[in-house]
Amino acid sequence: MEPIGLLAMLVIGAVAGWLAGQIVKGYGFGLVGNIVVGILGAFLAGLILPRIGFGMGGGMLAAILHATIGAVILLFLLRLVKQG
Repeated sequence: MEPIGLLAMLVIGAVAGWLAGQIVKGYGFGLVGNIVVGILGAFLAGLILPRIGFGMGGGMLAAILHATIGAVILLFLLRLVKQG
């Protein structure tokens, strides 16, 4: 992966993780944790959203929205596992 691509992935992951932490209150993991949650959320959303017919266009905003949706799903699942 090129350095610019890696940087873009980290920025998108950080923004998506922060947004997901704001949406799902009480589940912020700090800067590094939010980046990880955002990146994993993007991966999760990449698996789930196309299968249910939810597609978005390209671009940075679509990537952030996509990763945020996945990160919210991931945080919700983490909350269920932690409570159970």
